[in-house]
Amino acid sequence: MIDWTHWHNEPYLVGGLVLLGWLWAVAAGPLRSRWAPGTAFPRRAAWCFYSALILFYLAVGSPLDQIGERFLFSAHMFQHQLLMYPVPVLFLCGLTDWMVDGLLDRPGLRGLLRRLLSPLGCGTVATLVIGVWHVPSLYEWALQDKVVHVLEHLSFFTASVVFWWPLLSPSRAYPPTGYGSQMLYLFCLEITMTPLFAYVTFSPDVLYPTYEFAPRLVADFGAGEDQLLAGVMMKLVSMGVSILAFGVSFYRWSKTHRDNG
Repeated sequence: MIDWTHWHNEPYLVGGLVLLGWLWAVAAGPLRSRWAPGTAFPRRAAWCFYSALILFYLAVGSPLDQIGERFLFSAHMFQHQLLMYPVPVLFLCGLTDWMVDGLLDRPGLRGLLRRLLSPLGCGTVATLVIGVWHVPSLYEWALQDKVVHVLEHLSFFTASVVFWWPLLSPSRAYPPTGYGSQMLYLFCLEITMTPLFAYVTFSPDVLYPTYEFAPRLVADFGAGEDQLLAGVMMKLVSMGVSILAFGVSFYRWSKTHRDNG
């Protein structure tokens, strides 16, 4: 059964998060005078960035990981949604333009990154990564192999950072797209992800054997109901986040027109 006292403290997890926190502190401290002379310490960005690291650890290091890996598809879905929505949003809000451009705005990278970080490139990457990992053989492989599971989570997070880039890019070299394009981008992404939602939600069979044969944590809540809940969560949370982001983009777009009018 579930060991509620077990939290992951593997060196690659804790060490990786500590390394990211240290790199941000170096960029905001010693390197700030070189990359952005005279700029004040970004307190709001610090709060967002370190909140992203803490939430990432809670998603993959807490007992939630054990529940999602061994017992409930819906818990695994919730874990993935943490990695796809609040964590990358906080992560991007925790970066400044001079941090990002100090690393990415280089002549050899500009052509590739302009294509990759365009709305078309970002949407394609996010759709492919999330869709491919839900192929039963790959998803089940991740559940059975710890290294693959770590790669799955890292790829979900990375693809989600890419997904949010057209809306929340902190870069001046690769800035967010226009508000009208943001709304179109969100609408198109919801359409392209609908087949995956439908596949998980309406499949007559249990897609992943781990959950089919897992011990039941809740009486009369079988693998089929668990999969249905996971599919509904996938759709409703994605739609809710998209509607919220769409509303923010629309508000900013209308405000810009009012201010210019």
